[in-house]
Amino acid sequence: MARGWESKNVESQQEEAGRARKGGPELSPAEQERIGRRKALELARIRAAADLEHASAPAHRTMLERAIQALDEQLKTLA
Repeated sequence: MARGWESKNVESQQEEAGRARKGGPELSPAEQERIGRRKALELARIRAAADLEHASAPAHRTMLERAIQALDEQLKTLA
């Protein structure tokens, strides 16, 4: 049975998407872990900075500022 144009189009789109995903260099498991750790730290820093903008209690602001400093130090070690 002949396939229709739509199914061929979908198949070609899936092949292109597969090639795009494989386009980058292969990363070692250690490198993948380092990248994942860095992304997690960056997200945590963004969240802490956003919380700091809305914090009104001095103790809470101090805690968030220290957390941001600690996250910055951890990010420096991963660079």
